[in-house]
Amino acid sequence: MVRSLWSAATGMNAQQTNVDTISNNLANVNTTGYKAQGAQFKSLLYQELQTVTTTANGDPKPVTSQVGLGVRTSSINQYFSQGSLLNSDNPAGMAISGDGFFSYLDTDGTTRLYTRNGNFTWALAGNGSTDLVLTTAEGNKVLSTNNAEIRVTGNLVASRITIDEDGKIYYPDAEGVPQQVNGLQIGLWQFPNREGLERVGSAAWRQTAASGAAIPEANAANNIRRSSIIQGYLEGSNVNVATEMVNLIVAQRAYEMNSTAIQTTDEMMQTANSLKR
Repeated sequence: MVRSLWSAATGMNAQQTNVDTISNNLANVNTTGYKAQGAQFKSLLYQELQTVTTTANGDPKPVTSQVGLGVRTSSINQYFSQGSLLNSDNPAGMAISGDGFFSYLDTDGTTRLYTRNGNFTWALAGNGSTDLVLTTAEGNKVLSTNNAEIRVTGNLVASRITIDEDGKIYYPDAEGVPQQVNGLQIGLWQFPNREGLERVGSAAWRQTAASGAAIPEANAANNIRRSSIIQGYLEGSNVNVATEMVNLIVAQRAYEMNSTAIQTTDEMMQTANSLKR
C-alpha cells in the first residue's frame, strides 16, 4: 500500500507541472510572438512481482506481474506553429510569415538572441547623431543579414521608412519613389531543430547544441523555405485558449484522482492498523 502512496504522489507532482505550464500559456495569450508549451510525461520503472513461469506440462506462461511506480515529467515541448497576424499602428512593427526568426543582441552587447516578436522601433543612435537604429522595444539592436546593426543615415523620418517582404529597407526620394537605403536588409534565421532552442524570457530564444547552428535565410540553400516579413503587423501568440482550458480541466481532474488515491490508501492502512484492536 505504501507503493500506491508514492505512485499517487508522483502523479500529483507531474500534474502540478502540467498546470504550471498551462497557466503560463494562458498568462501569455496576449504576448507578441509567444509560443505555447506542453508538458510530456513518461512512466517510471516497473516492479516485477512475478516472472514468466511454465505450467506443469512445461508450457510457457507468458503473463508477468508488474506494477508501475508512478510517472514523471519527461519534457516540456515548444510548439512553433504560426500565430495570428495582428494589425499594428507601429510603422516599425513587423511580423514573420514562415519559420524564420529575427535576431538581436542581448543587453551585454555580444550574446545573440532570436525572437518572433517584431515590435521594433527606430531609435536615435545617440551622441547628437540624427541616424536611426532599429531596436527592440527594450532597446536591443536588431541585426541585419550581415550580422551588424541596422542604421539609416541622414535626417530621415521614421514613419516614412518601409520594409518589403525580404526585409529590405526603403525610403522615398524627392519624387516619392522608394529607394533602398544603403543596401540594408533585416536578417532572418532558421534552425535545423527549432524545438531545441533554449527559451529566454517569454518570446526570445538562445541557440543550443540541440537546435543546431542558425542558418541565415539570405544565404541559405534552395531546400529552405524562406520566410517573408509583413510590415505593420505583429504576430500574436499561438495559444489556443479553448484547448488550454480543456487541458487545465483534465490536469485538475487527474490531480484530484491522485489525491483521492492517497486518501484511499491512508484509509486502507488505518483499517489494517485497527484490526489489532
